[in-house]
Amino acid sequence: MNPLAPNVSERFNNVNMRAQTKRIIYVLLAGTFLIAGLAAYLFFQFARPVGSGPAGPAIGRELFSSVWTSRQVLLVGLGDSVTAGFGARKGYSYFDRLVKNPVDEFSEVDSICLASVFPKFQFMNLAVSGSTSSEVPARQINSLPTNAPDVFGIVAITTGGNDIIHNYGRTPPREEAMFGASLEEAKPWVENFGSRLESTLAQIESRFPGGCEIFLANIFDPTDELGDAERAGLPAWKDSMQVLDAYNAVIRHAAEAHSNVHVVDIHGAFLGHGIHCTQFWHAHFDSHDPHYWFYFNLEDPNERGYDVIRRLFLIEMAKNKDRFK
Repeated sequence: MNPLAPNVSERFNNVNMRAQTKRIIYVLLAGTFLIAGLAAYLFFQFARPVGSGPAGPAIGRELFSSVWTSRQVLLVGLGDSVTAGFGARKGYSYFDRLVKNPVDEFSEVDSICLASVFPKFQFMNLAVSGSTSSEVPARQINSLPTNAPDVFGIVAITTGGNDIIHNYGRTPPREEAMFGASLEEAKPWVENFGSRLESTLAQIESRFPGGCEIFLANIFDPTDELGDAERAGLPAWKDSMQVLDAYNAVIRHAAEAHSNVHVVDIHGAFLGHGIHCTQFWHAHFDSHDPHYWFYFNLEDPNERGYDVIRRLFLIEMAKNKDRFK
């Protein structure tokens, strides 16, 4: 019997055990990295955290510390589901929060609302969810009476978004339901939108012989300027960004042509808060608030998004408060 055999066998077993231990460690590390990588992929591709608390730009409280005008003021809401407040609790839409603050308002904007600066103030919201741009004058402005000359109008409008996103690719593209259209196909529809918008503005002005200021929001983009609607479950649309840009250009040009029309830039404010809100490598990533500001239906804001829109309207109104006198 070889007296060295037990030592050789023991050394062999030790080496084999160390090799097995290393293999187990490598497998565990590989599994950990795989699970972490999968979790990261799922988060960055599909997570849409909403966050909590206030959202959007700060508002200077001093702008709302004194009366803007002693005239009788009528605030009117017109347009689609964004102004109608789809998805928000009563009192938490942007229009509701323009009028007055909810009981649990964030301290930084408490008492910052139109009721605090207009002692003679009334309001009416005629906006209807699902409305296209032709339905605003046909079904909403027709319900707006001509006011007395001593009434000054402030009008908040969101329109045009449904013209673009309807009918979600379920039907061939057509005017006011142009999802999937090429830019060439959409060009005459874009021109017609411009004509309808001019007519809408003229009809609003006719209802306020005492004057009015119109605050017209542009159209936001839940794809954060990447145009990948398919990532949100809609069909791919190659020219979506060009069509959206064309509609927003019409809105911008309408404001440039009328001294009493002011663009509220919700498009710019919402970039980085769409379906790519968690992706830090994108140009519009907002590290201070990397959260989703849209409702589950993709085309409307959630309540934090409505907070943002409320702030944007108030800031634009405050910039033009001297015009109310």
